Amino acid sequence: MAFDIIFLTGEMFFDHPLCGVAILKRLLEKNGYTVGVIEKPTKDTQIKKLGTPKLFFGITAGAIDSMVRNYTPLKKSRKDDDHLNYEENVMDRSTIVFCNWVKQHFKGSKIVLGGTEAGLRRFVHYDYWENRLRKPILFDTRADILAYGSSEKQILEIAKRIKNNEDLAGILGTCIITKDVPDDAIILPSYDEVTKSKEKFCDMQNAFTIKKNLIQLIDNRYVIQYKSPKYLPKDLDSYYELGFSRKAPKELAGFEFSVVTHRGCLGGCNFCSIALTQGEDIVSRSEESILREIKVITKMSHFKGNIDDLGGPSANMYGMDCGKCDKECVDCNILNRSHTRLVALLKKARDIKGVKKIFIRSGIRYDLATDEYIKEVAKHHILNTLRIAPEHTSKSVLKLMNKDKGDLNKFMNDFKKTGRKLSFYFMTAHPGSSMKEAKELSDEIKKLKNAESVQVFTPTPMSISTCMYYTGMDPKTKKKIYVPYTYAEKKAQKRLIFGEPKKKLNSKYLL
Repeated sequence: MAFDIIFLTGEMFFDHPLCGVAILKRLLEKNGYTVGVIEKPTKDTQIKKLGTPKLFFGITAGAIDSMVRNYTPLKKSRKDDDHLNYEENVMDRSTIVFCNWVKQHFKGSKIVLGGTEAGLRRFVHYDYWENRLRKPILFDTRADILAYGSSEKQILEIAKRIKNNEDLAGILGTCIITKDVPDDAIILPSYDEVTKSKEKFCDMQNAFTIKKNLIQLIDNRYVIQYKSPKYLPKDLDSYYELGFSRKAPKELAGFEFSVVTHRGCLGGCNFCSIALTQGEDIVSRSEESILREIKVITKMSHFKGNIDDLGGPSANMYGMDCGKCDKECVDCNILNRSHTRLVALLKKARDIKGVKKIFIRSGIRYDLATDEYIKEVAKHHILNTLRIAPEHTSKSVLKLMNKDKGDLNKFMNDFKKTGRKLSFYFMTAHPGSSMKEAKELSDEIKKLKNAESVQVFTPTPMSISTCMYYTGMDPKTKKKIYVPYTYAEKKAQKRLIFGEPKKKLNSKYLL
């Protein structure tokens, strides 16, 4: 049997709504296409086992960038670190490797790129692991088209056009290489300009958005990004109710019965690029759809009564749909912060027959949380601790992170009254963090005594913080900022928090 579409993925495949390839596979099959999946190939011959697809190969490194997956922020191989118990077998730069294999064995086959690794390399980008600027990944891979974001609408349109031998130009939410410049496209600084001027690199960063067409000159050709398609609640409802078996591998057993409530994040954290993939506007599923999914889960023979997680990128952004303007939602007075829809959903969900407990294990934005929401969560939805991500305690570093919202001490004091515990996520060695700020963070963490994770900042493509790291300046103001570049200083900042290297450390802190 020849498949219409064959996905090559750098991570494990499982028929579950938490697996992006699984959603695309189910959706394509619902629309009449046959789909095969080859997971985690490590040899070029392994991609030959399903033959030649009639339409195209869909290539993705997965939900996590392969270089982030395989290397620590200090560029050490995770598989060589005995403390990490790292068992992944993912190729470095999987997207490029898989494309080269397809070009070698399936000459003439169409290639469609997707996933985090490809999506965040769609323009000229700083590569931390090589410490240089690289051209857009479409030039490295010679793929036909790149779909960024979750890509359900994109994949259906791409499949239809390839089936009908139609041109791939103009598909919303995709990128292609072209020689034409559309009248409505914003022209980014060219490859030559950003490689010669860090100010131009900042200009490029400031222009990034998924709401407009963008184009960038690379030598004598252009890469064009077509603006993202509009996703609606009814779209998400249909995707997450596609009838998955939900069988998850043992590594993800703790999330087998997780339910996604929404997409997007309005937080605008500078070290995160979700606004350039899923978007900065919240799109919430309907309450009815979420409750139906939970009811389906309760009928599964191996369900024991607990919903593992109910949430999204930030669990308490459900119901904060707006999209009325281009302002930063987190600072906007129009934003509905009431949590009314979310609290109502939680109450109805926990009343479903067969449900013993519904946990919220995704992090929440404490600066948005209301008293009513916190009471509901503290009483009914915490497994061990409620997770929040202050990221730092220095006001200057927090401002550079765009995380200087809310009053952490007030929130902790208020939450203490619930009798439940908090756990915290922090980051060190971010641009703006010198040894002074690292010492301040270390002192505060010792007082808290419950830091779930403290990570060293890793520059990843397209984020504002990565632009700061590469240029040494705030891209919005062009003012110089301090950046801890050397491994020695990054290690020193880490030691302030983790202790001396000879000390036996908990493996979860060895990031």
